[in-house]
Amino acid sequence: MAEIKDPENTILIELKDGTVTIELLPDVAPQHCERIKELARAGAYDNVAFHRVIEGFMAQTGDVRHANMEKDYNPGRAGTGGSDLPDLPAEFSRIPHDRGTLGAARSANPNSANSQFFISFSDNHFLNGQYTVYGRVISGMEHVDAITRGEPPANPDRMISMKVAADA
Repeated sequence: MAEIKDPENTILIELKDGTVTIELLPDVAPQHCERIKELARAGAYDNVAFHRVIEGFMAQTGDVRHANMEKDYNPGRAGTGGSDLPDLPAEFSRIPHDRGTLGAARSANPNSANSQFFISFSDNHFLNGQYTVYGRVISGMEHVDAITRGEPPANPDRMISMKVAADA
């Protein structure tokens, strides 16, 4: 278990195999950090599927509109939605997309990130400067590595819950 230095800016994601601890980077991407905490506190990420998981690249989740309930999971639509909140402006930085970084998923429009995010399985430096980095896994990366692969996976893994460490 990692030492949590700032519980208000640490996210705990419960997966089938254990807890993933993510240190947020509010100094780098304050709006993205606030959004993930707001949605986590509302329970919006609970039971949301990992709808796009590519070996050697990343695991994507966070479509709180289309991937949160078994009956509503539609592989054709998962990944096309966000939350009811407005999209976020890009908060690009010099932080590289290294293994374990948390990046904001978006459409072709750089200012279209909302609730979806991805965790990099490897160093994905070709994404640098094009996608907002707003956190990094500080423990539990082995649980991320165990997420079922697929685009979309036939039986996707899900976030059991997501909490802000200060509330846990």
